[in-house]
Amino acid sequence: MTAAATAHPQPTGGGTRRDTAPGGAVDPDERGRLTIHPTVLRKIAEHTADLTPGTVCAPRTMAGIGIGDTSTTATVTVTGQRVDLHLELALGYPGPVRATVDLLRRRISDELARCTGHQVRSITVTVTALLPEPTSRLP
Repeated sequence: MTAAATAHPQPTGGGTRRDTAPGGAVDPDERGRLTIHPTVLRKIAEHTADLTPGTVCAPRTMAGIGIGDTSTTATVTVTGQRVDLHLELALGYPGPVRATVDLLRRRISDELARCTGHQVRSITVTVTALLPEPTSRLP
């Protein structure tokens, strides 16, 4: 009995075939690279901060007229896989400011590591306002 030989086609354009892992898959080292833009890291941090209990949206005004709400803003500095963050946000009052900021730091660090593999080196938080937490009005 003879086994049928499987031919691996050569790439067109005179290139050479990549090394393949068992089963014909491309070796992980040959797949390319992934670059995550700092804007993505910033948006993950802002979104996670906004979902953290104790943070609130601050009213935005222009010339004394309300024009909506503003949520957390973040500035990101990336060095390799290390991230430094500066956050500006409003917190609900009365509330445990220090405990809320500690929770915020843990959640952002965990979420960035989970989603991107980046490690948070530092998170600086500026609390821009202490606002009454919204209460629901039941009819």
